[in-house]
Amino acid sequence: MSVFEESAFYEIVEMENGDIALLKSSNKDEEPLVRIRFSTESNEYLGAARFEVARVMIEAGLDAVADLEEQTEAEAPIAISNLLH
Repeated sequence: MSVFEESAFYEIVEMENGDIALLKSSNKDEEPLVRIRFSTESNEYLGAARFEVARVMIEAGLDAVADLEEQTEAEAPIAISNLLH
């Protein structure tokens, strides 16, 4: 089972310490599912674009999780039944 539920809603937020995090909208008191921390040098280089870069990074991660789940389902053994209809 994936931590990324299809029916859940998620938010990308900036934390008090400057990290950018992915949170479940329904429970913001939980630990973030993903947290991105840019170095001081990266923050200076990216400026205001750092939030957009973090969003793209999180989306790429979610796409990778979906691909892994599809792979796992495809590789799962097929149940063989002796039942004839």
